[in-house]
Amino acid sequence: MDYGTAGSIFTVVVFVSFIGIVLWAMSGRAKTRFDEAQNLVFDDEQTQQSEKKERESSINE
Repeated sequence: MDYGTAGSIFTVVVFVSFIGIVLWAMSGRAKTRFDEAQNLVFDDEQTQQSEKKERESSINE
């Protein structure tokens, strides 16, 4: 097997893998997990705000 054949096989394998990842990312099963993950940042914000309020109230006491 020469470099040209090996390169062609590698290109096909990478392309098929890419198509598989795209199909997985667009599937309905993955959408629910992605929707939940995209809101994790905002969940953390609420936790930080409540901790800040608790610290401020303890300082004022």
